[in-house]
Amino acid sequence: MSTRSSSTSGSPVRQGIAMGTTLVAAALLLVAGIVSLFQGIAAVASDEIFVVGIDYTYAFDVTTWGWIHIVVGVLVIIAAFGLITGATWARVAAIVLASLSIIANFLWLPYYPLWAILVIALDVVVIWAVATWDSEAL
Repeated sequence: MSTRSSSTSGSPVRQGIAMGTTLVAAALLLVAGIVSLFQGIAAVASDEIFVVGIDYTYAFDVTTWGWIHIVVGVLVIIAAFGLITGATWARVAAIVLASLSIIANFLWLPYYPLWAILVIALDVVVIWAVATWDSEAL
């Protein structure tokens, strides 16, 4: 026997909480995508502002890193809008893209550590929010 009764699982309060969690995750994903997009634009537009140590293992050109961040940022923004509209593909896409964004920003740490840490923190919160969202409450 289920511990949840059918009358409480469809309650307006539970639906509101589930929708609120989804919108918060989508908003955080949107912010992470926009920050990543701006980070990429800054790297492509003016790569002289970035300083990197001599012995960095993942030494791509700063412009290459900029384009990587632009592409990841645009994909994350698309996933955020999908999450806002309630698309089923958006939950998986949000987790996958946030994970890829974490990896890209970890590799970007020597170039611009503050932005990279900000985006990593946002991505971790997004993954948590999307993964803990109870879709059965809708």
